[in-house]
Amino acid sequence: MAPTWGTSPAFDAALAEVARRAGEFTRRRHVPRDVVDKFRLAGFYRATTPKRFGGDARPPAEFLRMVERMSEVDGSAGWVASFGASGVYLAALPPETQERLYADGPDLVFAGALFPVQPAEEVPGGFRVRGQWRLASGCLAADYLGVGIGPGGAGRPRTAVLPAARAEVVETWDAVGMRGTGSHDLRVDDVVVPAEWTFVRGGGSTIDEPLYRYPALAYASQVLAVVNVGIARAALNHVTAFGAGRAGLTGGPVLADRAYARIALAKAEADLRSVRAFFYEVTEEAWEAASEGTPGPEQVSLLRLAAAHAARVGFDVVRAAYTLGGTSAIEADHPLQRHLRDAAVVPQHAFLTEAMYDAAGAVFLSAQPFPGYL
Repeated sequence: MAPTWGTSPAFDAALAEVARRAGEFTRRRHVPRDVVDKFRLAGFYRATTPKRFGGDARPPAEFLRMVERMSEVDGSAGWVASFGASGVYLAALPPETQERLYADGPDLVFAGALFPVQPAEEVPGGFRVRGQWRLASGCLAADYLGVGIGPGGAGRPRTAVLPAARAEVVETWDAVGMRGTGSHDLRVDDVVVPAEWTFVRGGGSTIDEPLYRYPALAYASQVLAVVNVGIARAALNHVTAFGAGRAGLTGGPVLADRAYARIALAKAEADLRSVRAFFYEVTEEAWEAASEGTPGPEQVSLLRLAAAHAARVGFDVVRAAYTLGGTSAIEADHPLQRHLRDAAVVPQHAFLTEAMYDAAGAVFLSAQPFPGYL
């Protein structure tokens, strides 16, 4: 039986490696393949592989805590490791395709870039794929890649899956935050992808195991949002460990003797713990429902709301910590500066914007949310 998250020596070794090399990820603009291989050993990439193919198919809360802990060490590493959740998407492929996909083992590294969706010509047996797609996080270390093509279904794109060697990585990633994620473009030039190697994103699973009854799109938003929970914890830990006795440059009182600082730190701690409790509470409720049947629309909506709220509050907590860091926090290599840059990226993801609050409110009021939300 696979060890519970965080108890594996391989997991601890991956954390230590990331702590040692996080600055390298920023300089290189990606997490190198040898580090991703340590993520494999730590269990990130078998966490959502079906048990019938040798995977762990872990309960979502276990995997989310793995990502949260990695993100506490480095946001970019947590973001890349989070795509170990791709097995939930890939479970929509025909079982025969998945059997071939996992033929070399369950620790499959998958990366995708779905937008802008490119039209694909239907040809006998499949789709002729060509075009360029943006934001393929972790693509330089992936075994397989996915790109978004039309036609899809229910307002969602179809994903064409192909070996990494069949696509070109165009190194366009030049961001301030999450700089180490290697979120480059993908380019495919006239490749025919068999129909059985495509699926509609968020489509129904062909695997009858509890994890694949858990809502796929909601899970995809959760694994990204929890990155900010980890970053926020790191930021508060830094202020607590290094800020208590720090005096200002002007000779003012130490941080621990400033009432506004004590209040701000306490509020940020309460905010983070509250949003984290909500996040994992609805995760466990939905998992219980998936273990017995299928989560309902209200549970799906709560998962998406909790994810968006965690991303937003996580950013707010990091900003509060950054403010308490004072003048030294503006330096480019200061930990709080790095946390701020990374945390600012997460709520910008399409799955985690303010629109999720509007959609959740619509569900609460028995109105129609935007298409594809549920």
